[in-house]
Amino acid sequence: MKLTAFPARLSTASANFEAEFKARLHWSAEADAAIEKVAADILADVQQRGDAAVLAYTRRFDGLDAASMQQIELTQAEMKAAFEELPAVQREALQSAAARVRSFHEAQKKASGESWRYRDADGTLLGQKVTPLDRVGIYVPGGKAAYPSSVLMNAIPAHVAGVGEIIMVVPTPRGEKNPLVLAAAYVAGVTRGFTIGGAQAIGALAYGTQTIPAVDKITGPGNAYVAAAKRRVFGTVGIDMIAGPSEILVLADGTTPPDWVAMDLFSQAEHDELAQSVLLSPDAAYIDRVQQEIDRLLPDMPRAGIIAASLNGRGALIHTRSMEEACEISNRIAPEHLEVSSSEPHRWEPLLRHAGAIFLGAFTSETLGDYCAGPNHVLPTSGTARFSSPLGVYDFQKRSSLIEVSEQGAQTLGPIAVTLAEGEGLFAHARAAAMRLRNSRGS
Repeated sequence: MKLTAFPARLSTASANFEAEFKARLHWSAEADAAIEKVAADILADVQQRGDAAVLAYTRRFDGLDAASMQQIELTQAEMKAAFEELPAVQREALQSAAARVRSFHEAQKKASGESWRYRDADGTLLGQKVTPLDRVGIYVPGGKAAYPSSVLMNAIPAHVAGVGEIIMVVPTPRGEKNPLVLAAAYVAGVTRGFTIGGAQAIGALAYGTQTIPAVDKITGPGNAYVAAAKRRVFGTVGIDMIAGPSEILVLADGTTPPDWVAMDLFSQAEHDELAQSVLLSPDAAYIDRVQQEIDRLLPDMPRAGIIAASLNGRGALIHTRSMEEACEISNRIAPEHLEVSSSEPHRWEPLLRHAGAIFLGAFTSETLGDYCAGPNHVLPTSGTARFSSPLGVYDFQKRSSLIEVSEQGAQTLGPIAVTLAEGEGLFAHARAAAMRLRNSRGS
């Protein structure tokens, strides 16, 4: 039976557009109650039994029957060996991608991740001290596919930030380790690794076990059980975000070859059936040509079934009145990946406020951002780009305020603090500030 993919065809000129638009975009980020219950039970068991629980769940869910934690730990020697045994072309690709990712995040650190301080005219010192987290855990998916790029994108910014220990967890169903993942861990500076996944891996990182040390923050995407577990351990540890299905939105003015755009839509649709691919264009004839390319290219795709399910279930080709309106709708969607596939991408970029990453111009495929452009590919999904940012060096740092008030400064700030503290009814606060005033010390 021939697979077909027909993303919903919508038009902003239609009277029913708003209802159809909302229905197509809707996706509930809330985990189903059964998943929440399973995740909660696993977390409680790992918190209580530690290593024994982790081994039991790894045996049950991954088919990996290990007698001890030593059998599921990845050593530095094993990571290095995996790197050295790769074909030269893969070694060079990993190193090139890692170098670009590292260069971007080093620039990011210089721009926003350095400590600073200054003194007022009265000698008071104010500033911000930026320090790295001591230990972080990175979750690398390992079910339907292997993701060495996720290792680079999570571990390198942590390494650049100066994190002392980077603990990687990655499921290896039936014990099958992916050499590229291990090699990426070596290149990115992972300190220790464990071949575990699921909610049990999140629990081990959050609470610590006899073998796995508790971390300060957990980053990296996973399945619904991983997302549910991350949500539950937040507060005990920090987390980066709750990742939803992957998304791409293409703003096209009709100048990009339609087969390029069709394949860009496929590039996200192939992740899973809930992934979302949307095209916005003011050119109806161009949308027709993109649909024709979807029909032509789909049968040859190895993951055609997943692509078809994604496009049929959540894809959309939307005809807009103008590129300006397309930009407005894009801001409402706040997509994870936003391609401005136009001959004038810099004309439209100022109109775009909400997106995880913006890819400018026809030659800037989202794929390049996924692997080797440099910026991080761990991005906010499900509209959360309205208020959150890509993973970065700043996610692996914390900030402490620095305050050193001079004697002269205390005379200026003290009366202000006294007035406000008394207004709040906090008289010890007021007295503490007043004691430092010269007239209260008999001078």
